[in-house]
Amino acid sequence: MKIVIAAILATSLMTIFSYIASEAMRSLYKEPVLLKKIMKLLHLNCSDRCQSVLGWIIHYTIGLGFIVAYDLIWHHTYIDPTWFTAMIFGIISGIVGIIGWKIIFALPDKTPNVKFGEYYLQLFLAHIVFSFTAVAVYKAWETIM
Repeated sequence: MKIVIAAILATSLMTIFSYIASEAMRSLYKEPVLLKKIMKLLHLNCSDRCQSVLGWIIHYTIGLGFIVAYDLIWHHTYIDPTWFTAMIFGIISGIVGIIGWKIIFALPDKTPNVKFGEYYLQLFLAHIVFSFTAVAVYKAWETIM
């Protein structure tokens, strides 16, 4: 249950950060929307609504994957969920996220109109928000349980 709650909250706060950055910079940084655009460019045989839903499902599933990885590390090593590890995990997750999006953007013949440098910077920062949220959930869970 802790993993699911952490995944939902961390992915949600990361997404809110991306949506705020997107509006502030007047650029497209919204991960689920970008996933939908990629699906369109790949000519996925699925309605607009289906692509939107898939974009959100993929986004939250990836968030769950990150939290599962964090949890495995926290339970099978001497690394604990601390604010320091939140920063380290955020940096590593940000780099992994950038690599992942570079691969995703390379899949279709044409890429969406994205300012890649700006997008990757906000994505990096969004992953730091993600990891700090994950640690906050784990710390709260330990306090409650």
